[in-house]
Amino acid sequence: GAAVVACTLFAGSVAAKDVTVAIQVSTQGLDLNQPADARELYRRLQKAANTVCSDGSRVGLRAVPDFAGCYKKALGDAVRSANRPQLTMVYLRSHTLQDAETHGIDVPVMIAAK
Repeated sequence: GAAVVACTLFAGSVAAKDVTVAIQVSTQGLDLNQPADARELYRRLQKAANTVCSDGSRVGLRAVPDFAGCYKKALGDAVRSANRPQLTMVYLRSHTLQDAETHGIDVPVMIAAK
């Protein structure tokens, strides 16, 4: 079965109300036990995080003031939500163990020991 991972954030205000923007990222066709497929999912999550933290090409929706912080949170939260060791390994190639801890990402013991 295919799982869905979501990139979600609370974006700035539109008409004085907070708006939640979520994008579902499908894992259909991917075997997340395979490094190449985990890298593909990570690429998809990066694209989704970029979209949810920008105006998302939606009328009336503005980009959040802190794009970098929003992007890191959306990506980290999506990796945590997926909870897949291969995906976590891809994430840790460009992020620290501290970053993973900040987002509640479960780091496999063998990786954490390095």
